[in-house]
Amino acid sequence: MRTDLAASYGEERLPRYTSYPTAPHFSPAVGPDTYAEWLAGLPAGASASLYLHVPFCREMCWYCGCHTQIVRRDGLIAAYQRTLRSEIAQVSETIGRRIKVEHIHFGGGTPTIMAPEAFAELMAAMRHSFFVLPSAEIAVEIDPRTLTSEMVEAMRLSGVNRASLGVQSFDPVVQRAINRVQSHEQTASVVDRLHRAGINGINFDLIYGLPHQTVASCLDTVRRSLELGPDRFSVFGYAHVPDFKKHQRMINEAVLPDGLARHDQACAIANALKEAGYVQIGLDHFARPDDAMAVAFEERTLRRNFQGYTTDKGEVLLGFGASAIGHLPQGYVQNQVQIGAYAQSVAAGRLATAKGYGLTDDDRLRADIIERIMCEFSADLGDICARHGAEPEAMLQSAARLKPLISDGIVRLDGDRLVVASDSRFLVRSVAAAFDAHLDPAKQLHSRAV
Repeated sequence: MRTDLAASYGEERLPRYTSYPTAPHFSPAVGPDTYAEWLAGLPAGASASLYLHVPFCREMCWYCGCHTQIVRRDGLIAAYQRTLRSEIAQVSETIGRRIKVEHIHFGGGTPTIMAPEAFAELMAAMRHSFFVLPSAEIAVEIDPRTLTSEMVEAMRLSGVNRASLGVQSFDPVVQRAINRVQSHEQTASVVDRLHRAGINGINFDLIYGLPHQTVASCLDTVRRSLELGPDRFSVFGYAHVPDFKKHQRMINEAVLPDGLARHDQACAIANALKEAGYVQIGLDHFARPDDAMAVAFEERTLRRNFQGYTTDKGEVLLGFGASAIGHLPQGYVQNQVQIGAYAQSVAAGRLATAKGYGLTDDDRLRADIIERIMCEFSADLGDICARHGAEPEAMLQSAARLKPLISDGIVRLDGDRLVVASDSRFLVRSVAAAFDAHLDPAKQLHSRAV
């Protein structure tokens, strides 16, 4: 990886491209009525994935960029779970049939903050309203510091087969600086309990660019993580946006690594994981060679959605809960962000949609190009444009941001095929951004490119 390019491009703020267009472009013009129309118009053979957002934690991690709030009273969590069940029933009734479900993902916040019996009831509600396939992947994000044995058992009985554990860093200095003290022993205990429950799909989330973080501490975290044998890693760069996430002001900016230091940390983590036998998947995922995600990457069937890289091939993602985002063939929808407003909408019998975006033909074309770049570090513009009835020459002419990337050797064109140079893959978001017709560089809405 080239440090000169990290210095030149690394400070630019760009989307992670888990959707296109990205969420800042959603509008209230798409509301409950539009979502109801889109749901009712889903094709007869459509299958879906479900995302459930649980926006509660016991304490705030200062690096967090998620929609979540601190809650001490379990009654609020129980009330929210009941609202989720009502919303699930509303959406299913609007569709008018039990459609097939191949993936379920619980995100947060801390989904396992729910009482075990409440989690089981929620899973039962989904199975009642949707046809959850026996082979469905059911994944839950976990905070190892608070997971109980009772919740592990509820997950086992509910068919959960993948768990994503927040690790971030095992360096105690870094942990104190981000208000997340979590020992290696706690994490190891959770991995052991999950394995004994038959939940063998284990993902670790790591972060670089945190306060006081160094290459040495990143490598030590990788070493200690490898001892626990997860089959996947997600490795993200910390996005410091204190204007949007007020709690991030608790982090001392003076001890944050600069762009070059972040680049060195990302490279060190990636190299260590690859040396340990993991395959790098796109921008920020790593998996064992026999893992389904590595296979999808090799077979060029990898996809990208709001959870990052995925093996999910579906075109329908139904989002449930406050702030949850869904994706349908017609466009994107997002629920009310504030929990109170979300609950009021559902209680009134209305879909909780607050805003969204209706896709144009040009959006679909660009989304296809951007997804292939993000997933494969390449895009066959001739093939993609042909599928959308467009000309690759016109698309290249519209991508003015591509010219310096080509000049700097980050990208090359082999006819109509665009390829990201192997030593520049860490700048894949910069390449994807060249095809983003909505991007406004003057608005600092996103994380740094490196």
